[in-house]
Amino acid sequence: MSDLEPPDDLEPVSAEDVGRRYPSTIGGAFYLVVIAVTAIGFGIVTTGAWRQGIRWIAGALLFAAVVRAVLPSRDAGMLAVRRRWWDCFLLAGVGVALILLAGSIPDQPL
Repeated sequence: MSDLEPPDDLEPVSAEDVGRRYPSTIGGAFYLVVIAVTAIGFGIVTTGAWRQGIRWIAGALLFAAVVRAVLPSRDAGMLAVRRRWWDCFLLAGVGVALILLAGSIPDQPL
């Protein structure tokens, strides 16, 4: 290995503006809400009330599907991954599947 030191006269390079700490689109703000609700759902799951936590996660996914369906692609932010109908189908499908699975699994003794 060589003992190369970076030059002191060069400014550090950043790909992003350091001053901005908020979403650039309304969809980005909704995305943060979906992430926060999902985190709450995972927190509820870890306390033992897994059905309620899964319903929170499913609700967040269904909310994301509705927001993705309503917002135009340029405003959807990180909710826009694929075509609109495909994003909505996947988000709603997984949300409904989680609700159905959480409701249909019988209680198991510990």
